[in-house]
Amino acid sequence: MSTIAMRTPAKVQTLRTVETDANDKGTGPQGHLARAVTLHLAGKREDALRHLQRAIAANEASAEIYRAMGHIHFELGAFDEAAKAYRTLVQIKPQYAMGWFNLGVCLERGSAWEDAAQAFHRASSLEDKHVDSHLGLGVCHLRQEDPKSALFSFERCLELEADHSDALFGKAVALQQLGHLDQAAEIYQGILQKNPDSEESLANLVLIGMGKQDFDMVREFSEHLLELKPESSVALEGLAAWACAAGEYALTAKFCTLLVSAVPGHFEAWFNLGLAHQKASRYEQAAEAYEEALKLRPESCEALTNLGIVREKVGDIAAARSSYEKAMKANPESLAPIWNIALLLEHNGHLDEAERYYRQVLDRSPKEEEARFRLGYLRLQREDFRGAAESFEGCLKYRPSWPEAHANLALAYAGLGERDHAERLYEKMLDADPKSMDALRGLAALAIQSNDFDTALEFHVRLIDLGERSPAILYNTGLMYEKAGQPDRAVRFYRDALAQQPDMPEALLNLGRILESNGKADEARSCWTKALEVEPALAQGYFGPAID
Repeated sequence: MSTIAMRTPAKVQTLRTVETDANDKGTGPQGHLARAVTLHLAGKREDALRHLQRAIAANEASAEIYRAMGHIHFELGAFDEAAKAYRTLVQIKPQYAMGWFNLGVCLERGSAWEDAAQAFHRASSLEDKHVDSHLGLGVCHLRQEDPKSALFSFERCLELEADHSDALFGKAVALQQLGHLDQAAEIYQGILQKNPDSEESLANLVLIGMGKQDFDMVREFSEHLLELKPESSVALEGLAAWACAAGEYALTAKFCTLLVSAVPGHFEAWFNLGLAHQKASRYEQAAEAYEEALKLRPESCEALTNLGIVREKVGDIAAARSSYEKAMKANPESLAPIWNIALLLEHNGHLDEAERYYRQVLDRSPKEEEARFRLGYLRLQREDFRGAAESFEGCLKYRPSWPEAHANLALAYAGLGERDHAERLYEKMLDADPKSMDALRGLAALAIQSNDFDTALEFHVRLIDLGERSPAILYNTGLMYEKAGQPDRAVRFYRDALAQQPDMPEALLNLGRILESNGKADEARSCWTKALEVEPALAQGYFGPAID
């Protein structure tokens, strides 16, 4: 994000000139000063300086000599030399407020904010009603990131001169840095009423809008600023933020593209350009933008992680993994790349490695219940039922009403042979949600395992009534009806299962058997032939017992 716009010393100094007195005359040591003034009036500054330096060399320098030297050095842009002259002046005349003030101005021009602040403080202490000394002190406090002290100085300026534009602006900046955004915005808008083209005020209003997530405000002031300054990075950044918040990713990319064209070294612009392309599913373009961002900040964990995501999206698994690994090295404390590499490995069948990374996530953040859930699921897949139960119990510790965790915990207990425990979990799920498909499927499976076919049939019928018509459910319902001595209903459900999965061998075999018993031998043979095409191993034992 852009920093708060602050007026530079050059702008703040419009009312603060270096003061000198050109009317010194006299003989002896004063002759050097008089000659210097004459040369200065003729525009011969370097010659004037030489006469002043002769006075110093002759040990005839006075406070006036050093004041004149400081003034001329300042005019010539030699701020370090000017500061040396004024520093000597205030050593000679420590109570001379304007000497301290001019020293502060010179130090400010050299960005020596701490020393400048001390000089302005001394000047304001000696002459409390000198507005520009308080103003300079406020600017230095802002540059030192001390907005509280800066606010005090700017308010003193405004006590002395209520409409001082630079003091008003400085006060707004201080308030903005202190987080008092509404008060700062009110001052900036007041400045704009008098000066609609105040670029700094517009820029800071854009930043305040982004801070408040007020994107209408961001858009309004960004567009105004862009009219005044078409290459304004703050305006382009603001419009990109507005477009992104509105879900207008093409516009976001447009503004970010303009921003990186204007400021090629703008890391955030490249990053946000990548993000805009990523949101719009333009993964190749997103990868290019993230790579440009990484040229500027090779160790950016966020850019490396997002680059991994888009590389994964285009199927470049090795490159995605490499990006995630670099992100982990760049910021070992970040969970995002560890999460992403775990998901990548799981999706690509590297389950042992995926488990290792999920455990790393949990080691760092035990309350990451999603990682605990994935770990439990992987353990369930490899039939580590005890480990799976432990994981899903942990999930429910943090989210007690998590249906999927309840269902998988029940599966884990069923796998451990603890049928009663699993059944209680499923019943608890049904109490919470009588239409829970997971609970009904689980109870149906437990009933089948216990050869309680009547109960199993009851749960299957409830599932179908709720809209569950998967081939497995339809087949099992047919099987339950067949075991219950209702072959006609069994036939209907076997046919329904085959309508959804025509190559389901179990349904074909069972349907064929019922059809043969009903005298429909041709249709039965057709069913068995299809079953053999799907699963040739069914032919074993057709002509008799298996041969060893």
